[in-house]
Amino acid sequence: QVQLAESGGGLVQAGGSLRLSCLASGRISSIYAMDWFRQAPGKERDFVARITQMVGTTRYADSVMGRFTISRDNAKNVVYLQMNSLIPEDTAVYYCAGEKTPGRYDYWGQGTQVTVSS
Repeated sequence: QVQLAESGGGLVQAGGSLRLSCLASGRISSIYAMDWFRQAPGKERDFVARITQMVGTTRYADSVMGRFTISRDNAKNVVYLQMNSLIPEDTAVYYCAGEKTPGRYDYWGQGTQVTVSS
């Protein structure tokens, strides 16, 4: 099993930055890729960014391309989401997820709230 714990959320003004962290513990070797998702009130959970554990290949949602950066520190078992140029539409609960096989989200964190004020 793998446990994921997000941190780093908070309240920030539009144009500001935040860095989210996702600490993984347990059977880390079983993870193929790590992802960030977000869910705004009354909306579905949407994909934000992804990074593969071995090669570090990244992928982003169009809405965050050029503003958000996903990275990892395998020595610390942490995945980061650097969020710059934040806009009110980025307000959501942000979740990290772990894939054992591509496209299958086997592990989820509890989420961290990000609020961007205008």
